Amino acid sequence: MNTQLKKGILELCVLAVLDKKDCYGYELVNEISKDIEISDGTIYPILRRLSKEGYFTTYLQESTEGPPRKYYRLTELGKETRQKLTDEWENFVKKVNNILKEADIDE
Repeated sequence: MNTQLKKGILELCVLAVLDKKDCYGYELVNEISKDIEISDGTIYPILRRLSKEGYFTTYLQESTEGPPRKYYRLTELGKETRQKLTDEWENFVKKVNNILKEADIDE
Protein backbone atom coordinates (compact mmCIF):
# COMPACT_ATOMS: atom_id res chain seq x y z
CA MET A 1 0.00 0.00 0.00
CA ASN A 2 1.16 3.51 -0.76
CA THR A 3 2.94 4.93 2.31
CA GLN A 4 1.32 8.38 2.13
CA LEU A 5 -2.15 6.88 1.85
CA LYS A 6 -1.43 4.57 4.79
CA LYS A 7 -0.15 7.41 6.99
CA GLY A 8 -3.24 9.44 6.27
CA ILE A 9 -5.66 6.75 7.43
CA LEU A 10 -3.72 5.39 10.43
CA GLU A 11 -5.11 8.07 12.74
CA LEU A 12 -8.62 6.76 12.05
CA CYS A 13 -7.45 3.17 12.54
CA VAL A 14 -5.95 4.04 15.94
CA LEU A 15 -9.16 5.78 17.01
CA ALA A 16 -11.31 2.90 15.75
CA VAL A 17 -9.35 0.23 17.64
CA LEU A 18 -9.35 2.29 20.82
CA ASP A 19 -13.08 2.85 20.47
CA LYS A 20 -13.50 -0.94 20.88
CA LYS A 21 -11.10 -1.36 23.82
CA ASP A 22 -8.27 0.27 25.74
CA CYS A 23 -4.85 -0.81 24.45
CA TYR A 24 -1.17 -0.31 25.17
CA GLY A 25 1.07 0.70 22.29
CA TYR A 26 2.41 -2.70 21.23
CA GLU A 27 -1.07 -4.24 21.48
CA LEU A 28 -2.39 -1.47 19.26
CA VAL A 29 0.33 -2.17 16.68
CA ASN A 30 -0.62 -5.86 16.71
CA GLU A 31 -4.34 -5.11 16.29
CA ILE A 32 -3.81 -2.79 13.31
CA SER A 33 -1.14 -5.10 11.82
CA LYS A 34 -3.77 -7.81 11.40
CA ASP A 35 -5.00 -5.82 8.39
CA ILE A 36 -2.40 -3.14 7.61
CA GLU A 37 1.35 -3.66 7.85
CA ILE A 38 2.79 -1.09 10.28
CA SER A 39 5.67 -0.75 12.72
CA ASP A 40 6.00 0.51 16.30
CA GLY A 41 7.78 3.57 14.98
CA THR A 42 4.71 4.55 13.01
CA ILE A 43 2.18 4.30 15.84
CA TYR A 44 3.96 6.00 18.75
CA PRO A 45 4.23 9.46 17.11
CA ILE A 46 0.50 9.24 16.29
CA LEU A 47 -0.29 8.28 19.89
CA ARG A 48 1.75 11.22 21.25
CA ARG A 49 0.11 13.69 18.89
CA LEU A 50 -3.43 12.46 19.49
CA SER A 51 -2.84 12.41 23.25
CA LYS A 52 -1.78 16.07 23.11
CA GLU A 53 -4.95 16.85 21.16
CA GLY A 54 -7.05 15.34 23.96
CA TYR A 55 -8.34 12.25 22.13
CA PHE A 56 -7.04 9.83 24.81
CA THR A 57 -6.43 9.55 28.48
CA THR A 58 -3.67 7.22 29.63
CA TYR A 59 -3.17 5.02 32.66
CA LEU A 60 -0.59 2.51 33.81
CA GLN A 61 -1.48 -1.11 34.46
CA GLU A 62 0.78 -3.72 36.02
CA SER A 63 2.04 -6.43 33.69
CA THR A 64 3.12 -9.96 34.52
CA GLU A 65 5.65 -9.71 31.67
CA GLY A 66 7.70 -6.71 32.80
CA PRO A 67 7.14 -3.09 33.76
CA PRO A 68 3.66 -1.51 33.93
CA ARG A 69 2.09 -0.81 30.55
CA LYS A 70 0.72 2.54 29.44
CA TYR A 71 -2.84 2.07 28.22
CA TYR A 72 -4.73 4.51 26.02
CA ARG A 73 -8.45 5.16 26.53
CA LEU A 74 -10.55 7.18 24.10
CA THR A 75 -12.14 10.37 25.48
CA GLU A 76 -15.49 11.75 24.35
CA LEU A 77 -13.58 14.09 22.01
CA GLY A 78 -11.76 11.04 20.62
CA LYS A 79 -15.05 9.23 20.04
CA GLU A 80 -16.57 12.25 18.30
CA THR A 81 -13.46 12.62 16.14
CA ARG A 82 -13.50 8.91 15.25
CA GLN A 83 -17.09 9.23 14.08
CA LYS A 84 -16.34 12.38 12.08
CA LEU A 85 -13.29 10.79 10.42
CA THR A 86 -15.24 7.58 9.72
CA ASP A 87 -17.98 9.58 7.99
CA GLU A 88 -15.38 11.49 5.96
CA TRP A 89 -13.58 8.25 5.02
CA GLU A 90 -16.78 6.51 3.91
CA ASN A 91 -17.78 9.53 1.81
CA PHE A 92 -14.30 9.67 0.28
CA VAL A 93 -14.29 5.94 -0.56
CA LYS A 94 -17.74 6.26 -2.13
CA LYS A 95 -16.55 9.10 -4.38
CA VAL A 96 -13.35 7.29 -5.36
CA ASN A 97 -15.37 4.16 -6.18
CA ASN A 98 -17.69 6.27 -8.36
CA ILE A 99 -14.69 7.62 -10.27
CA LEU A 100 -13.26 4.12 -10.70
CA LYS A 101 -16.59 2.74 -11.93
CA GLU A 102 -16.94 5.58 -14.44
CA ALA A 103 -13.41 4.92 -15.69
CA ASP A 104 -14.27 1.24 -16.18
CA ILE A 105 -17.42 2.17 -18.15
CA ASP A 106 -15.43 4.47 -20.45
CA GLU A 107 -12.99 1.71 -21.42
